[in-house]
Amino acid sequence: MFADVLVQFKVKSLDHTFTYHIPSHLEDSLELGMKVRVPFGNQVINGFVLRIYREKKMEVEVKDILEVITKELKLNEELLALGKYIKELTLCTLISAYQTMLPSSLKINNKKESYEQKISYISLNKELEEIDAFIEQNKRGKKQNELLEELKRGRLLKKEIVNKSSLQKLIELGLVREEKESQYRIWQERDETLKKELTEAQEKIKNAIMEKKEEESTFLLHGITGSGKTEIYMQLCEETIQNGKNVILLVPEISLTTQIVRRFYKRFGNDVAIFHSSLSEGEKYDEYQKIYREEVHIVVGTRSAIFTPLKNIGLIVIDEEHSSNYKQENNPRYHAIDIAKWRSHYHKCPLVLGSATPSLESMARALKGVYTYLPLNKRIGKSELPMIQIVDMAPEFKKRNLVLSDELQMEIMQTLERGEQVMLLLNRRGFSTIVTCQSCGYTYKCPYCDITLTLHNTSNHLRCHYCGYTKINSDTCPECGEKAIRDFGLGTQKVESTLKELYPSYRIVRMDADTTSRKGSHEKMISAIEKGEYDIIIGTQMISKGLDFPKVTLVGVVNADESLNIPDFRSGENTFSLLSQVSGRAGRGELKGRVILQTFNPDNKTLQYVLRHDYMGNYQYEMELRKKLKYPPYYFLVSIKIMSKEYERASKEATKVVQFLKKGLKGNMILLGPTTASPFRINSIYRFQIIIKYRVDEGLKQNLASLDEQYINVRDVHLEIDIHPSRI
Repeated sequence: MFADVLVQFKVKSLDHTFTYHIPSHLEDSLELGMKVRVPFGNQVINGFVLRIYREKKMEVEVKDILEVITKELKLNEELLALGKYIKELTLCTLISAYQTMLPSSLKINNKKESYEQKISYISLNKELEEIDAFIEQNKRGKKQNELLEELKRGRLLKKEIVNKSSLQKLIELGLVREEKESQYRIWQERDETLKKELTEAQEKIKNAIMEKKEEESTFLLHGITGSGKTEIYMQLCEETIQNGKNVILLVPEISLTTQIVRRFYKRFGNDVAIFHSSLSEGEKYDEYQKIYREEVHIVVGTRSAIFTPLKNIGLIVIDEEHSSNYKQENNPRYHAIDIAKWRSHYHKCPLVLGSATPSLESMARALKGVYTYLPLNKRIGKSELPMIQIVDMAPEFKKRNLVLSDELQMEIMQTLERGEQVMLLLNRRGFSTIVTCQSCGYTYKCPYCDITLTLHNTSNHLRCHYCGYTKINSDTCPECGEKAIRDFGLGTQKVESTLKELYPSYRIVRMDADTTSRKGSHEKMISAIEKGEYDIIIGTQMISKGLDFPKVTLVGVVNADESLNIPDFRSGENTFSLLSQVSGRAGRGELKGRVILQTFNPDNKTLQYVLRHDYMGNYQYEMELRKKLKYPPYYFLVSIKIMSKEYERASKEATKVVQFLKKGLKGNMILLGPTTASPFRINSIYRFQIIIKYRVDEGLKQNLASLDEQYINVRDVHLEIDIHPSRI
């Protein structure tokens, strides 16, 4: 018997299977999707078995498969097919597609075979008659006898709690033995919390989705912040499980999993597996095992959870579907919604896309009838949408209010005096965004990237947020030698510093990538905020959505222009979404909420739509712009980046790529570039970009695949093709 094996190397020149002979001792145990060890040249490497067959005429002698690495875990039939779809969709190698489906503990080139956590227990190793006889004779061994009596009651005792000297003697005599049992690291007891009664509007939405429970159907649940989308998800899960099927629920980022996972644990206990990047390798292994062994019915997690080997799926939910976090920016560049649609088709089950601010593409499809549109326009209970106020920062700057306006300072003080909580958003971490010399104009920049360094005041380091380069900050200019280095711009650290000066007696917490990098830090902070241990919460966009703190009644956005000024066609859409979402954190309980947006552009149309909570107005405004400029959803996009360590080489190849594409483009396709990408240099690599806009794929995919093929063996130039990029 023979097998076709896909080897572990991601290079495109090896993106095909290699034939191996199956030795007789493996014939009965080898299955499709298993990870095996094989000889390859003068190396021994790993691979996935993609085909098994009886006979093959071989012109040359083939080598034997050496061993099966793990029989318990394999890529099932669905995931094998899904990998081929991802390769076709993103033009990645097949091994890259399969690798992205697996947690790092199970990836193809991982040498550690098991991350199981085993607990040692002690049990009896003889019949009770022999044990009783020993106890009778062993008058002096009081502790040994107590241990044996405990074990006689039928209990297994953890080795760690047993007296070591007593245990060792009993093991030597053969009276007791040590046993090891696997134990999951994450284990939650169900809290018998009663489910909430749905409102008439919520019930109607739930029923509409369950009516299509046996069909491939996509729903857009457009529910304003605080309208009870999560409770709908939970009741949909209950009914799906009652129907004998399973559920995947995705959230866009780790900070959102804390509260939603807690709610799911309370309702469903250990019927839930969680899956996201902040879990340890062992925890990911355990959660994957639970799913693979069919021990859970619900998987909750971030983007990668869409690949978990859950069988018999009856429902897929993507919460905050508008989030750019669902698009993977490195290879393979897939979007979780595309993968969810594929699995929805495979299992003939509904897919629910939920958001208070749906993406323009999703709303356009819903209004055209491609998706079923489910609006939810009212908050739960007595809660109302907060009142929003715009503050013009131009006159505030003249008063030297560089961080907080008089209005926001006053509102913060009044909120704190009432014993309520304040949330402040600034979507930029660090202390300052630019550090420059006031004498000669020198600005600290990363030596490897075309970007200024950000000052992090707590460590007094300047840091590049692209490549990670750091250097110690100094007040002496390295160019002119003057002590004239000053910092400009705002970061979350500077806001925190300002608040500590203004409100010294109040407790302040900062949530950004710097303060939440340690494992469990999200959970600790969120739990502390819920318990009222902090009065003011400062954060980046990670605090803007999904979190529910009833005592937060004031939300302030320190610089509402931050995301408006990004040179990207989605900046208006993203700004509306971010500001609407963070505004939705205010007044979620019985207390009324208030939002203050600080801006230098008070008349900006996007901000005016946020002010009125007018999603549809902003949708129409953005759609008109997109139509004129030929952007999604009216046109599809492809981004091609040409990268090299040599400027001239990258520039020359970018021109050649354009010439190649011009020959193959047809119909209404538009070719833009080459231009310099933003940023132009990352990690000492120069980057040029080409954009293709098209409405119908008239052979474009084949042209892109052919272009990709040309650069397989080119070592000093890298080609990166991103189909439907989230930003350009």
